Amino acid sequence: MSKNPPESMQRHLRNRLNAHATARWPQVDSVEVRFRSGFAYVEAQLKDKDGPVPLCSLRFTGVLHTWGFALHLASTGKYEDNFLSSGLPAGSPEDCVTCVGDLYLDTPA
Repeated sequence: MSKNPPESMQRHLRNRLNAHATARWPQVDSVEVRFRSGFAYVEAQLKDKDGPVPLCSLRFTGVLHTWGFALHLASTGKYEDNFLSSGLPAGSPEDCVTCVGDLYLDTPA
C-alpha cells in the first residue's frame, strides 16, 4: 500500500490548490483535499452549490511538485488516469487542477 505524503506536504498541497483554484475560478469557495493510500482526492466547493464537485485524484510520486493525474469522470463517478495538456501523465498540482477545472468549472477569471 502506498504511503501518504508527510503532514507538512499535505498542508502545503492544500494551501497551493486553494490559492490556485480560488484565483482562477471566482465561483470556487474552497478546495478540499483528502488523502488515502498515496492519493490526494481533490474536490471543489462552489459558492452557489451544495456539496462538493469531485475533480481529480493526484498520485503522490514522492516529491511535492510532481503528481500523477487521474480525472474524475462525472458519468461514472470513477477516477481514470489521464494526460495533462502537456501530454504528460503527471505534473504540478496546479497543472492537474487547471486541466480538470477547465473541463468542469466555468470560464476562468
